[in-house]
Amino acid sequence: MKTQFNNLVEIKEKYIEHFQSVDRKVIVCAGTGCVASGSLKVIEEFKNQLAINNINHLVELKIEEEIKEGVLISGSGCQGFCQMAPLVTIEPDQIMYVKVNAEDVKSIVEKTIIKKEIIPELLYVDPTNGKKCLGINEIPFYKRQTRYVIENCGKINPSDINEYISLNGYEAARKAFLDMSAKDVCNEISFSGLRGRGGGGFSTGRKWELALNEKAKKKFVICNGDEGDPGAFMDRSIMEGNPHAVIEGMMIAAKAIGADKGYIYCRAEYPLAVKRLKVAVKQAEKLGLLGENIFGSGWNFNIEIMEGAGAFVCGEETALMQSIQGERGMPNPKPPFPSQSGLFGYPTIINNVETLATVPLILNSGAKYFSEIGTKNSPGTKTFALTGHVANTGLIEVPFGTTLREIVFSIGGGVTNDDGTICLEGFKAVQIGGPSGGCLTEEHLDLPLDFDSLTSIGAMVGSGGLVVMNKKTCMIKMARFFMQFTQNESCGKCVLCREGTKQMLSILDDITSGNGTLESLDLLSELGNAVKKGSLCGLGKTAPNPVLSLMNYFHEEYISHVVHKRCTAKQCTDLLIPHIDEVLCKGCGVCIKKCPTNAITGNKKEVHVINESLCIKCMACVDACRLNAVLVGD
Repeated sequence: MKTQFNNLVEIKEKYIEHFQSVDRKVIVCAGTGCVASGSLKVIEEFKNQLAINNINHLVELKIEEEIKEGVLISGSGCQGFCQMAPLVTIEPDQIMYVKVNAEDVKSIVEKTIIKKEIIPELLYVDPTNGKKCLGINEIPFYKRQTRYVIENCGKINPSDINEYISLNGYEAARKAFLDMSAKDVCNEISFSGLRGRGGGGFSTGRKWELALNEKAKKKFVICNGDEGDPGAFMDRSIMEGNPHAVIEGMMIAAKAIGADKGYIYCRAEYPLAVKRLKVAVKQAEKLGLLGENIFGSGWNFNIEIMEGAGAFVCGEETALMQSIQGERGMPNPKPPFPSQSGLFGYPTIINNVETLATVPLILNSGAKYFSEIGTKNSPGTKTFALTGHVANTGLIEVPFGTTLREIVFSIGGGVTNDDGTICLEGFKAVQIGGPSGGCLTEEHLDLPLDFDSLTSIGAMVGSGGLVVMNKKTCMIKMARFFMQFTQNESCGKCVLCREGTKQMLSILDDITSGNGTLESLDLLSELGNAVKKGSLCGLGKTAPNPVLSLMNYFHEEYISHVVHKRCTAKQCTDLLIPHIDEVLCKGCGVCIKKCPTNAITGNKKEVHVINESLCIKCMACVDACRLNAVLVGD
């Protein structure tokens, strides 16, 4: 029997009533990162230890059953602080334990659950002052964020629709279907200033209005969950941690344009996200939130999960639609735009996961409230995947206008060496926006990050990847990494992207191997600009961005590679010249034994010498020398 719309209130009240019977709630992060670190074993051990201590435990609050007092064990989505995985939060004590393994659970149950004692050795320690932090209100990584869209990702059970409803879930959709016209919904989203979080930053409300104005017997809503940027996991975390927010956002979008069918396009490499999305869709269907006559409004809307095969180009909206239609994912020229003629030739709107998950929040809190967060032209917050040479890697959310300095040094905890230790003067750059983005340097540390400020310096927000690099990073190798990625992912439809990226990669190979010239740099720049102008879709048009951006800000590093044949970061093996320090060398002969080309000579207990003409720069001698007498560089 499907529920009626007024039963949302009943579900909410019953869940809250049942939750009041719970003595403690143990939230174990069950996002992909924590699962990989063993969090599922932690959950199982909590069940075992609670049973051993005769403590009633639940893994889900079933509102149709009587609840006995006990401990609720909840597996949440990503809690963000991936560096400290697995994470365990205990409510209402507001205690967060970090790097918890199954062996720690016995102590947590006996001391914290039963005796209500804190275990100091499991608390996070602030490296700046050595202070042990009790919970997220004390941990700098969390304190300096504004968790708006991902607030519930690390708190609720993503597979329990009742818990989502207890937090006003689907109330915004009910409001849209029963109390607002399609035009009202579009106007509210337009007034909020919400811009697409997938990279382009186009007005979401304006996109919806364009589709609404089209006269057609059928329209579609598509959620673009094909997140393919290296190091990016924002959309994945939302789909894993709060799938009902995505579904509710799609429902509101469907009402706004008059669509009766939606697709969530999620890459198959996100199996946990796919699994939880499918569960969420079935739960919503069972309650009558999806299907026919939603909320008794007379509107129908269904959602289908479509798994992508992992082609990066399918993140481009026309290629994505081709894939859904069963064709090869290749982009088409625009216009017509999807809002005019999209999936199967019908008007279609495509928004990314974060954009859609923001929509219910706007309708619940009001467009004015949302518009006052962030900056005037970039309202709201943005999630970022903070990775690379930074102390606190993980998923963060900050208001637009937050500076790079605040993100890297306050939230991120500072730049690290390759061994993970803090490097106070080690910041070199940040790559923002992945393969489509640009480079930010020391001069940009105080730049407010938003759509317009980044565009003004040749960068872009992109989907939200932030890769921090220390001074030991070779920027040419970094440019080559992104170029190789986009070259591999090019669908090959247009010549400039297919062949241009291949030739750019070849030039970068020449530069890193010592065969580059000044003419190579000129050709690289000319070719990059040609690929940007002549490519068909966003992949090709943005593919040269990392290369051109790094050429602009690190021109001297390029010159060093092509003129002096030196890699100042000592990362390009072909440009490194190993030599033996006369003072440090004790003539032990270990390097002679390891050299595959017999390039090292010398008598026992005498200084050894490397013959550069025989040296193949394999660095076996560097790795073998226990005295660090084999040096690399000038």
